[in-house]
Amino acid sequence: MGDTLDSRPHAFSIKLWPPSLTTRQSLIKRITNNLSSKTIFTEKYGSLTTDQASENAKRIEDTAFTTANQQFEREPDGDGGSAVQLYAKECSKLILEVLKKGPVAKDKVVAVTRESVSEEVVSSPRETFFDISKGKRAFIEAEEAEELLKPLKEPGNGYSKICFSNRSFGLGAARVAEPILASLKDQLKEVDLSDFVAGRPEAEALQVMNIFSDALQGSVLLSLNLSENALGEKGVRAFGALLKSQSSLEELYLMNDGISKEAAQAVSELIPSTDNLRVLHFHNNMTGDEGALAIAEVVKRSPLLENFRCSSTRVGSEGGVALSEALEHCTHMEKLDLRDNMFGTEAGVSLSKTLSSYKHLTELYLSYLNLEDEGAIAIANALKESVSPIEVLEMAGNDITVEAASAIAACVAAKQDLNKFNLSENELKDEGCVQIAKSMEEDHSKLQYIDMSTNFIRRAGARALAQVVVKKEAFKLLNIDGNIISEEGVEEVKEIFKKSPELLGAFDENDPDGEEDDDNEEDEEDEESEGNGNGELESKLKNLEVNQEEDD
Repeated sequence: MGDTLDSRPHAFSIKLWPPSLTTRQSLIKRITNNLSSKTIFTEKYGSLTTDQASENAKRIEDTAFTTANQQFEREPDGDGGSAVQLYAKECSKLILEVLKKGPVAKDKVVAVTRESVSEEVVSSPRETFFDISKGKRAFIEAEEAEELLKPLKEPGNGYSKICFSNRSFGLGAARVAEPILASLKDQLKEVDLSDFVAGRPEAEALQVMNIFSDALQGSVLLSLNLSENALGEKGVRAFGALLKSQSSLEELYLMNDGISKEAAQAVSELIPSTDNLRVLHFHNNMTGDEGALAIAEVVKRSPLLENFRCSSTRVGSEGGVALSEALEHCTHMEKLDLRDNMFGTEAGVSLSKTLSSYKHLTELYLSYLNLEDEGAIAIANALKESVSPIEVLEMAGNDITVEAASAIAACVAAKQDLNKFNLSENELKDEGCVQIAKSMEEDHSKLQYIDMSTNFIRRAGARALAQVVVKKEAFKLLNIDGNIISEEGVEEVKEIFKKSPELLGAFDENDPDGEEDDDNEEDEEDEESEGNGNGELESKLKNLEVNQEEDD
């Protein structure tokens, strides 16, 4: 099911995942080479034959792809960047595990799983991931369940991860699954039950949830996904037996579950321990301020939390402050997503105090939070002073004006690891855009994506930004659509990108005749003039030492 609360258009949408078949095949060749040719690792541990290396390379790539794809499916509105990083990380880890195991006999290869490396005959590799989620969404009844779940009944199977998502279980199918799951619960580590009762009457859905909960009670899971199930409080409590028995969870996903304040309180009540929790995703629910207070208690009890998502949950100022204060306890935070709530300036300022103490934060999503200038300035100043290696920073749709531009520019200048930067749907205008562009002139070698669309930017701002980013070797896309750039300005920007037009986004929503709601703005001719010194905007642009005569 798609998100229902975030209806705003998001023009910035670049998908890095999944990789093409050609890319995957190319990676397999590189892995084969790493396993069979002379490297510092093969010199230390020994190399494999070409045949052994080729067979293991396929297994390594397939395992890494499966792991990374699961990550991507949990974040369907992301750009796939985290999945790509995980894909590469898993491949590197598994290559080293294979080499440490050493060369093996010709009729055997090293079967690779995320959890272990063991020698197995090629013809019968040990499977660890059972997934019935592929294909069209469909109901599943008892007879089909018997056939579909047969592999799980095989003696000695090695399944530690199961995914029943995208198939709606009726009561009959649930009863077929119950003894099977009960027999597997001691070996299961990851369970995905997202979207597994879709379209069922509430009474039947609750019965199915109870059956699955009882069957899995007592398992020692590392990851549990109950997203897309319209749980509400009744649904959360239907999983009570399972939730209460979990004390080792590292990942919990409760996205798009219709979780109200009562349901949020039930979540806080039913989970006995979050000491090991690293990932908590709570996107697209009806939590509100009171529910946020309950979730804040869960966060407060999760000192190892690295990845927290509480976006599109109708949280206002009170709940935003509570979450911000709770997040102070999560000093290992790497990825924080609070988009599309109603925090306001007070919660924004409160959040800034938390951000200042973080050391590991790489991704921060704060779009559509009503931060305004005061909140944006506080957050920018906090990030500037922190040692966090920020790679992704999103603050779109926050009513940010030129008053906050200098603070944001100083923050950007300090964050040399910045990869993706989104300030769309604000009111930065030319002056703010130029200040921010200037902050990226030096270094910023990792910069790839900039979104400054819908910011009342004219020709001078667009040109300043284009001249800076076009010189970045890693750069991939500039989005400045939805502004009020003159036709001449658009052509000038296109000329700057003439050697790499694919790096410049479309201008479909640009309005060359548009007007800013500021009576003091100069017209296009005054904005372009270089030496007359007339007008407040031109004066400020000159003070920023922007070379407006530069063509490339």
